[in-house]
Amino acid sequence: MPHIHEIATITSKGQITLPKPIRQALGAAVGDRVAFDLRGTDVVVTRADEEHEDPAIGAFLVLLENDIKSGKHLYTLPDNLSQAMLANLHHAIDLDEDIVGEVAL
Repeated sequence: MPHIHEIATITSKGQITLPKPIRQALGAAVGDRVAFDLRGTDVVVTRADEEHEDPAIGAFLVLLENDIKSGKHLYTLPDNLSQAMLANLHHAIDLDEDIVGEVAL
């Protein structure tokens, strides 16, 4: 996708109009839905009616699929991990829930 830089003004109701070059690049028309993803201090706008694919996840899934097909790098999960996964199988998850404790990446 080409680099496009456009400026939009936020109205008193918190609304913006997507500039025409952005709408054209997205292929968005009247009635289409768009999604806003906050990534750090950047906002990424995508068409909401299209399946959004993260390129890093897509590449990882291809790598994983190739490993599975070839039988490479496949190992049995440790019993404690398998048991923990099974124990949490039907555990309800609230993605908006605050994280308690420290998180290390």
